[in-house]
Amino acid sequence: MRLSRYFLPVLKETPSEAQIVSHRLMLRAGMIRQQAAGIYSWLPLGFKVLRRIEQIVHEEQQRAGHIPLLMPTLQPADLWRESGRYEAYGEEMLRIKDRHKRDLLYGPTNEEMITDIFRSHVSSYKDLPLTLYHIQWKFRDEIRPRFGVMRGREFLMKDGYNFDLTYEDAMHAYNRHLVSYLRSYERMGLQAIPMRAESGPIGGDDTHEFLVLAETGESEVFYDSEITDLRFGDRAIDYDDVAQCRAVLEEFTSRYARTDDTHDAAAFEAQVPEERRRSARGIEVGQIFYFGTKYSEPMGATVVNDRGERVPVHMGSHGIGVSRLLGAIIEASHDENGIIWPEGVTPFHAGIVNLKQGDGAADAACESLYSALKAKGLDPLYDDREERAGAKFATMDLIGLPWRITVGPRGLKNGVVELTSRRTGESEELSAEAAVDRLAQIYAPHL
Repeated sequence: MRLSRYFLPVLKETPSEAQIVSHRLMLRAGMIRQQAAGIYSWLPLGFKVLRRIEQIVHEEQQRAGHIPLLMPTLQPADLWRESGRYEAYGEEMLRIKDRHKRDLLYGPTNEEMITDIFRSHVSSYKDLPLTLYHIQWKFRDEIRPRFGVMRGREFLMKDGYNFDLTYEDAMHAYNRHLVSYLRSYERMGLQAIPMRAESGPIGGDDTHEFLVLAETGESEVFYDSEITDLRFGDRAIDYDDVAQCRAVLEEFTSRYARTDDTHDAAAFEAQVPEERRRSARGIEVGQIFYFGTKYSEPMGATVVNDRGERVPVHMGSHGIGVSRLLGAIIEASHDENGIIWPEGVTPFHAGIVNLKQGDGAADAACESLYSALKAKGLDPLYDDREERAGAKFATMDLIGLPWRITVGPRGLKNGVVELTSRRTGESEELSAEAAVDRLAQIYAPHL
């Protein structure tokens, strides 16, 4: 993609309504545009990152054996009346009527609809276990939408639902989701800490939230500092292995880590040495729930077990805030000049900056680099504008591409280009071929 042909409406000034770093930078970098309170259009750069995150979530869910589908945004109110949540959910639910005066709602979540799908098609324990998920737009009518995509009214979410015969089977699904979420967040360059939390309107007794530590987090969190040393890494996991998945859960949840809703000061002091006690702010980027038969009993989602008895299935739901993750990543990874994207989610893998547009040798070298990167399966952004070098560097810093290749007549005379890391600011002079090979090696784990 050539920047002269791309739609990237960057802003020089920070809009007055933007209160936190991620909101400011997403507006300035031309990633989003507000259409109404808490409702945004996703412009090309923001949309590319959204799709990168969505792809990681899809890959890790399917790696864990979960099956994608897509449910509608509008849901019949009668399903929610069956579960008892239609009146109980509160004013965050947008309730509407169609032309036939039938009650509908813009779904804030999909427990009822997925339960209806399940009960219509599954009747035997032999079809279990089953986990279905989708990535879909939701709407919750926040009383005070703020912080950009971090607390909007319309948002993109992955929500998944497991159906199991027994409590033990359902808890394996819970553990399996925790493992898949840890993998997902690390691929995005995040450390998301699982913390014991409240279940809220979803319901259920077992639930963990995944929080990214950031000064602008909406939740106060308390944790053992040892947790921040944990990494999932590239370990191989057999998702059918109950003991293996349970061991990962115990590794990542055995130390004290709680949101302010469930914080127990006495337990915190008793379990954690003083030098390891930490309190901070955290951004919620996902949550997993086990709620047993809360929906299956009132809605008749049952199967016949191996003794011929009809029993309600055990269920759980598991969500990742896909659009919210963009804000969380920026909050965790930026500097005074702009965004610093991790390699796993960057909209473009590298930026090519031509210091002397119109110079025959520089133009040819940039075109060659562009083609060579594309041939390696990488997605470069070539700044071919008639702009001064400082403006080009400022744009690259603002939009946060992890790597920049700078091409100019002086370097070309010596047979080199400059490869610069956005995160460290360190630069290295290499031949064009070596720079391409270096980037191919860096991105190999992410392609």
